[in-house]
Parts: sequence; C-alpha cells; structure tokens
Amino acid sequence: MKHPNRWLIYGLGMMVLALGITLNTKTGLGVSPIISVAYSAAQIFSLNFGDMTFVLYVLFVIVQLFLRSRSEWVATLLQIVVSLMFSRLLDLFDALIPYHCAEHSLAANLVLLVIAIFLTGLGVAMTVNMRLVPNPGDGIVQAIAEKIGRDQGFTKNVFDIGCVCATVAVGLCCAGKIIGIGIGTIAAMVGVGRVIALVNHFCQEKMLAAAGMAGRRKV
Repeated sequence: MKHPNRWLIYGLGMMVLALGITLNTKTGLGVSPIISVAYSAAQIFSLNFGDMTFVLYVLFVIVQLFLRSRSEWVATLLQIVVSLMFSRLLDLFDALIPYHCAEHSLAANLVLLVIAIFLTGLGVAMTVNMRLVPNPGDGIVQAIAEKIGRDQGFTKNVFDIGCVCATVAVGLCCAGKIIGIGIGTIAAMVGVGRVIALVNHFCQEKMLAAAGMAGRRKV
C-alpha cells in the first residue's frame, strides 16, 4: 500500500496547481498555454471554463490511448477521474476568488501573475514527483515524448506552442480576435519550468522522504 503522505502531497499539489491556473486566468494578461484552448472556447461561446477544461483533458486522454500500449490503458483512463476533480477545483477557486483584473493596476496584475506561475510550477512538481496518476496535460506530453523519442522538456515546449497556435486560430476564426494569449502566456511557458526546477532543487528530496519515496529522486 502506498504511503498515505504520498496521496496527501499529490492531492495538495492538485489544489495548488488549480489555484495557480485560476489566478493566471484572472490576471487578464494571458492564460497558461496548455489550457488556453479551453479558456478561449469558454469565453467565445459563454461556456463554463471548468467544463471546457474537462472536455480538453478527456481529448488528451483519448489521444494517449492511441500512443500508449494496451497494458497502459487502465492507468491512462484514470486520468479522466483526475480531470473531473481538477476541473471542479478550477470552478471552485474561480468562484471563491473575486479578483477582476480591470479593477487593478498593471503592477498588481503582474504581481498576481508571478504568484500564479510560482503556484503552477509548485503544483506540477508536487503531483509529478508522487508518480501517481498524472494530470492529462502532463500525461499527453510524456506520451508524445516517448513516442517520438525526445525529452519531455523539448516536447513540452513544442506542445505549448501548438496549444497557443490552436488558441489563436480558434479566436480569429470564431471571434475575429485573439483571446487568452498575452504576456502571461509567454511568461508561463518560460517560468513554470524554471519554478519546477527550483522546487525540485531545494525541496524534492524532502518531498520524496515525506512521501515514503526516499532514494527515488529524479535526475
């Protein structure tokens, strides 16, 4: 049986990640690349952001089924459960945080963006290090990286660029303007990876030890 702290850290990581992504959307400076398509679709068609994120993540899971072997299908399908929980967290934090970027200065929104990027990176580090069920956004990048034989860092960058291009296309075709893409999107593309590296450098060993996974540090 897995150490209970492992599930606790994983669950807290999901909450931190959802909070970071929610704050990123509230800055008005552009959203995280991987959920930008869901955000733009929600804005254009007046749909629920959490619901659209769930739909996007389910699509990510379906794509993974074509990329992974049958022996991995059950574990991959569990990501749908994670997607449902994660999308509800997005809705919860969106409802609980009454922040409107138009009511604040650019400086305040930039500060919020920095906080959002830090929380997003921290949440990713916490969930990925526990090596349980990955967030579909991380799962699809891992699946593609394994399929094409490239490292996850390179694949993540290419995938993010693809998401941004898709978001731009959706916005221009359906609304005649770009929605959800801005300086915050670029900052998230660069900053989240740096935060993950920083958290792992200073905290990964302690995190793994607390989860009963000592000696399993990633290279």
